Amino acid sequence: MRQKPNLSFWKLWNLSFGFFGVQIAYSLQSANISRIFATLGADPKSLSFFWVLPPLMGMLVQPIVGTLSDKTWTRFGRRIPYLFVGAAMAVLVMLLLPNAGSLGLSVGAALWFGACALMFLDTSINMAMQPFKMLVGDMVNEEQKTKAYSIQSFLCNAGGLIGFAFPFFFTAIGIANTAPTGVVPDSVIYSFYIGALILILCVIYTTLKVKEWPPKEYEEYNGKAEDESANDKESANWFVLLKKAPAAFWQVGLVQFFCWAAFLYMWNYTTGAIASTVWGTTAVESEGYQDAGNWTGIVFGVQTLGAVLWAAVLPQFRNVKMAYALSLLIGATGFAMVPFIHDQYMLFVPFLLVGCAWAAMLAMPFALVTNALQGYGHMGAYLGLFNCTICVPQIVAALLGGIVLACVGEHQYNMMLVAGGLLIAGAFCTTLIRIKKQTA
Repeated sequence: MRQKPNLSFWKLWNLSFGFFGVQIAYSLQSANISRIFATLGADPKSLSFFWVLPPLMGMLVQPIVGTLSDKTWTRFGRRIPYLFVGAAMAVLVMLLLPNAGSLGLSVGAALWFGACALMFLDTSINMAMQPFKMLVGDMVNEEQKTKAYSIQSFLCNAGGLIGFAFPFFFTAIGIANTAPTGVVPDSVIYSFYIGALILILCVIYTTLKVKEWPPKEYEEYNGKAEDESANDKESANWFVLLKKAPAAFWQVGLVQFFCWAAFLYMWNYTTGAIASTVWGTTAVESEGYQDAGNWTGIVFGVQTLGAVLWAAVLPQFRNVKMAYALSLLIGATGFAMVPFIHDQYMLFVPFLLVGCAWAAMLAMPFALVTNALQGYGHMGAYLGLFNCTICVPQIVAALLGGIVLACVGEHQYNMMLVAGGLLIAGAFCTTLIRIKKQTA
């Protein structure tokens, strides 16, 4: 098996540039979904149930995309066709979702329309997102893999920074931030429109700039697992792959469980939390709540800025596990501060700290797992299955959200304390990870 060549910075950049646009779409979804469904008429106790759909679709779609793309060879590439189709679907749904309250539907019908649109949006985003992780696994050598995923993390967070700020920006230039009861404000609708445009342009750039290796050259660099060549159909079975997965696959997955449950609660409850602690209101139709919705995007943007800065620091750590655990503990500290802050600008401090955890969550797991998977074959299928360690905890957290909220006094700001506790558990679990030593 030939050693993969070192790639220039710009080639590594081009591999992941489309992620910038995908993350704008993802950040608009994560910052505004609770706000949209609350505006449409959803009860706070049931808000978390709408968050079941995105990870559920991710759990179904990403392993399928990974498995199919392992066997796909076209003149456009191996992974890129799935990237482009997913982005095109996301653009269409982004034009529909924020208009759920403007179609003259009843509250129940509008919520169902929004739920279905959200399901298709997350399906398409997941379809567009997964190929970027696979491209790095396919084309980047072990020495540069951490750098490649750090670049991907930087672009991901930079896209998030812009997407999170869109509603606040449009409000600042005079776009309406309030609307009749049950209707999503124009500031949010315009944000989704512009995000869709940027998404498709970024994906077109990656499609034009990245040339994947043809099948023969791919096998020269990546090899073919022994059991894959002997019995490809059996070895591609998901249950067989999971049975043969390296220990690091499960060890990192355990850390992922606590981390992604924590962030699900952040996405779900931040608007309600800061509406209560900073603006002193829980009334969805109030101007204060909608201002809190805009500010949620800003503090998520600050979190993203913290992640961008911390992503540049992470490669300097020699001990990957220590960097991973430290990042999660810093993020836990940030979450624990949120309920006690009553000034909107002071919220920047805890969310900068939360950004450190987010940077590690984006960069560390896939670097650890792709290194452990070297020589196993079926890289796309394995990464698709590994995505379940992102999706399952969100599904569990979403299903339990109403119960947990009741246990903490039905105050949404207390869910930030729950999120902090989950990150502490994740940091502890990093001690269980066994890192595969690379051989010459």
